[in-house]
Amino acid sequence: MAQQISSPSASWSRIDAWLATHAGREVALLRPPAAQDDIEQAERLLGPLPGDLVESLRCHDGVSAWAAFLPEQSPLSVSGIVDRWQICMDVAAENDGLARRPWDDEPWWHPLWIPWAESADGGVQVIDGRPGPDTGRLGWAGHSGGGDFTDSWPDLASLLHAVARALHDGGGVRGLHPYLTADGGLWWDDVGCEELDGRPLRAAPVGLL
Repeated sequence: MAQQISSPSASWSRIDAWLATHAGREVALLRPPAAQDDIEQAERLLGPLPGDLVESLRCHDGVSAWAAFLPEQSPLSVSGIVDRWQICMDVAAENDGLARRPWDDEPWWHPLWIPWAESADGGVQVIDGRPGPDTGRLGWAGHSGGGDFTDSWPDLASLLHAVARALHDGGGVRGLHPYLTADGGLWWDDVGCEELDGRPLRAAPVGLL
């Protein structure tokens, strides 16, 4: 039987509860829900945003500073999504980045990719808005090569569901496991990791107890 995936709002509710219990200092980095006017303004430029993304933005309009609430991604605000999309479009237009090169599976950028989160090294995780069987999948873009959808999540809801499950039921998210830093922040790393930048890590508590 196929696993039932929770909605983004249900997963965020579980993530929020875990953070409030175990990493309360970082909860303040989560921004309040995005305003409907801001979402509509973004859609006038980018086109309709994926439903999973809109539901996520209605929980949190990204974060106020880069944070490791999720394994490799720090969610962008609506304004951040628009800004990153425009920057990538401008860079692609100047460097022929919208055309797929023979040695790449994907172009450097596509107008129907929605940058919903960013990595610590400046890459963006995109939601693929191109029509077809893979619409809604997550991939990475913004580095020197073409976009990368290798082992991509099928949609944003699946990623958030996996994060909430790891925090509440134990385990990891595609090989990355939750830890608490010396400052009480959430961090994701390989199993058995004991330190971050020379400071100790401890395995994150499972559930709300």
